[in-house]
Order: sequence, then C-alpha cells, then structure tokens
Amino acid sequence: ETAAILNQATDRSLVILDEIGRGTSTFDGLSIAWAASEHLHDANRCRTLFATHYHELTGLADTLARLVNVSMRVREWKGGIRFLHEVGRGAADRSYGVQVARLAGLPRAALERADELLRLLETEARGGAGSIETLPLFQSAAPATEGAPAAEGAEAPPPEADRALRDAVLDIDPETLTLAETLDLLERLKRLAEE
Repeated sequence: ETAAILNQATDRSLVILDEIGRGTSTFDGLSIAWAASEHLHDANRCRTLFATHYHELTGLADTLARLVNVSMRVREWKGGIRFLHEVGRGAADRSYGVQVARLAGLPRAALERADELLRLLETEARGGAGSIETLPLFQSAAPATEGAPAAEGAEAPPPEADRALRDAVLDIDPETLTLAETLDLLERLKRLAEE
C-alpha cells in the first residue's frame, strides 16, 4: 500500500498513513518511515497526515519546509494519564507507552519490569555507561516449571483455562482479522476468561 501511495500520489492527493515501518526492526522501520516522509514531501508534494510513534521523525520539521508536527495532548494526573482528546501543535513531549499498558490492564509485575527497562534504555540512549548489550534485559526470573518448586515470590503455573486464554491471545494475527472475525474472537476470549 505504501508503494502504491508513493508511486501514484500527486500534489492533489490527500494521503493518510499510520505507523509505516512498525512491522519490522526498529532501524528498518524508522528508515522506511523517514524515507517515505521525505518522498511525500519532496516528490509527491501532497497533503499528508502521518501518524507515527517514531519520535526521531519529529526532527524532519527542521529540514522539510512544509512539514508540521502535531500531537495528541495528554495530561499526567495522580501517577496516571488522561487523554485530552485534543490535537496541538508540536511534537509529543514524551511517550506514554507504559501508562497506556497500565490502562490496558498489564499485570503489575510486567509494568514494574517495563518501568525498570525503560529507565535503563533511556539512560543508554542519553549516553549512559555501558552498552545496550550489557543491559539486564533477560535477567527476570524464569517461570517455574511444573513439578518444580516455585522460586520465592513467583506465582504458581497458571491453571489450564488461563493457558488456553493465553494461547488464544498469542495466536491472534490482528493484521488479517475482519470486523466479524474480531467480534467472534472477543466472544471466544470472553468465554475463556470466564472459565
């Protein structure tokens, strides 16, 4: 779809893009999104709305004359966030991914680990000591195997219904689901959760 847009859009086109390059590695995706932005600006010269989480792309406003950054406004409140449902001029001041994961219901242990990793990665990005290879990304406690005693503070293996729910969620390919399939899937997941 992106290829068709870049090859066919004219200066009279309106192009709406969402998360170009997010289905590949970070650097590949960022490179594709960056090049697509420049091409739409310089070659196609069309009006474009380009939604992205690649904060690095906001710097293009300094080099591409007609590019303007806007972002959805968010307010931090009592340790959480509130979406203001407003679009404002300028890039987002920061990412709120961990807070959104909290709103989505990720378990507390996963959220605490995400906070820890985020602090480490942000320190590394600012030129902190060490290298990315030295970050303790895989030092979380391994889950206890069945029949083996659980480590202190570790949860017991999930019951069969929880495993079925987990497996069903992991099997989802959101890129291929139709609306009807999505509704059927939600009903199935709800039944599994109730078990």
